[in-house]
Amino acid sequence: MVDPSPFLSRPAAVALPDAVDSGVPSHYGSPSIEQRMLAAGEAIVDLSNRGVVSIAGPDRLSWLNSMTSAELTRLAPGGSSETLFLDPNGRLEYAAGIIDDGVTAWLLVEPDAVEPLVAWLNRMKFMLRVEIDDRTAEFARVGFVRTDSSPELPVAAPNGVPLVWTDPWREVALGGHQYARGEHPSADWSWAEALVPRDALDALASGPVPAAGSLAAEALRVAAWRPRLATEVDEKTIPHELDWLRSAVHLSKGCYRGQETIAKVHNLGHPPRRLVLLHLDGSDSVLPGRGAEVRADRNGEPTTVGSVTTAVMHHELGPIALAVVRRNVDPAAVLTVDEDGISIAAAQQVIVPSDAGAVADVPRLPRLGAVRRS
Repeated sequence: MVDPSPFLSRPAAVALPDAVDSGVPSHYGSPSIEQRMLAAGEAIVDLSNRGVVSIAGPDRLSWLNSMTSAELTRLAPGGSSETLFLDPNGRLEYAAGIIDDGVTAWLLVEPDAVEPLVAWLNRMKFMLRVEIDDRTAEFARVGFVRTDSSPELPVAAPNGVPLVWTDPWREVALGGHQYARGEHPSADWSWAEALVPRDALDALASGPVPAAGSLAAEALRVAAWRPRLATEVDEKTIPHELDWLRSAVHLSKGCYRGQETIAKVHNLGHPPRRLVLLHLDGSDSVLPGRGAEVRADRNGEPTTVGSVTTAVMHHELGPIALAVVRRNVDPAAVLTVDEDGISIAAAQQVIVPSDAGAVADVPRLPRLGAVRRS
């Protein structure tokens, strides 16, 4: 457990009880203004509720590389990456942003993932030279959009390298693959997170740097089509469904847990579900909650075809949501979202297309016994 965030003592700070980021301010009274300031690089976001795990030792990167989806052996000191921990069937278990400082790899994970991930890593280290620790009580995460006017922060550098993670979502990583077609909103995504010593958080919270709530960060994330483990992932999720191969999967590295599913779906199959962005009708001023049913008309009957994962009010796009729907849902279908009996009209914007996958050019073999006509 960590102490309550000092940002909660800021004037007008509001922590919504049902927010995905509990324990930090959801907003400070003006969510739209906070979004604009955050997007312009003028504000910071308290993410001190989220987890930090350190892995020290000379075998840290090769060890992580052997177990997870990204290519990490070439990660230079000060470099940022992202990787996924999969189960043997290729389903998502954990996701981690990674900073390496030449001595220690720092994993940025969801708060609920810290304890089980540390326990699992300790079971997997065997005789390798690695030391795994939960460092959440020592270092707090602070998010911001990197611009020329980004605020100065008291960034931790225990081994001489500032611990600032730059989100790789902005472009397709080496060895990755993007299913989304056309212009991608991540071109404007310059998200970064600094690790700040916990004992410096009080001064930062009471200082002059403007702060935005976690709702502002979530709104910018949704507009960038950026998936998050805490919201877009359930017990069945594979990375292809969320277009997560673009930033966290190297398709030609060696074997790792779940790699067979990654290769098989990408080369020969199709992900069973796909991520979409929903533009919601705001007439009723209602935002659906996570898990709200997405429905399509089938022969005059509304049929559930998916569910909302994150819904936000964006300062430019209005009410929007990420949702996961069945692969075969017609991209032109008129959809509705059910929120406590209120039917909200929704227009879908395709992120993962229905024909995603099956990229291998496999020649079709003639059927046995077939007669070839001359």
